[in-house]
Amino acid sequence: MRQVLVTGGGSGIGRGIAQHFAAAGDQVTITGRRMAALEETKGDSNMICRALDVTDEAAVKELFDQRFDVVIANAGAGASGKVKDLSLNDWNSVINVNLTGVFLTFREALQSMQGGGRLVAIASTASLQGGSTISAYSASKHGVLGLVRSLAIEVARSGITCNAVCPGFVETPMAEAAVEGVMAKFDVPRDKAAAMITGNNPMKRMIDVQEVVAAVAFLASEGASSVNGHALSVSGGEI
Repeated sequence: MRQVLVTGGGSGIGRGIAQHFAAAGDQVTITGRRMAALEETKGDSNMICRALDVTDEAAVKELFDQRFDVVIANAGAGASGKVKDLSLNDWNSVINVNLTGVFLTFREALQSMQGGGRLVAIASTASLQGGSTISAYSASKHGVLGLVRSLAIEVARSGITCNAVCPGFVETPMAEAAVEGVMAKFDVPRDKAAAMITGNNPMKRMIDVQEVVAAVAFLASEGASSVNGHALSVSGGEI
């Protein structure tokens, strides 16, 4: 039975990932800032719920009082706004959660991940391209991909792999908030707003959470033992 850690397991992609591994018989630990959301993810399973702010170095260190075989850095935050309108606090908040949080999580995981393991970061298509109003988010996700590719080289001979999954817009509460933002900004109905959001996806639809889960499950598998430093885009062909 593998020990699996999923940060940001209280909703959305993290919830789907955690529930998949638990159903497969792994011992899953989920973290997040809202214990009620974690308990909802847990349901009747034997998941372990731990409240955690991934930007808190001491708290992240304490989390790794045990060894995890699979570590999925999923915790993230979204923000929008043009560069000229961004405050330093807004910028730092996104960078701290999305990039520094992944760094702290992976750094501590490596302290005990001896003899092999899997590190997977949930990045975004925003790690592969920019966007006119997502500068902080895109910069943070570009940083995650740089971290993944660099760390992959460091661990290549240790039996550990480090990869990123890069989804497009996924049907999650975060995506719903983006749709509502477009509705308010352009005064359009929901279906029009959703079409605008997914316009870069050749399939012209949101990504299902389970499609992202499948990509993570593959990267965590034995069959992916030679997949290292890869950015796996789950985006319908978005470029």
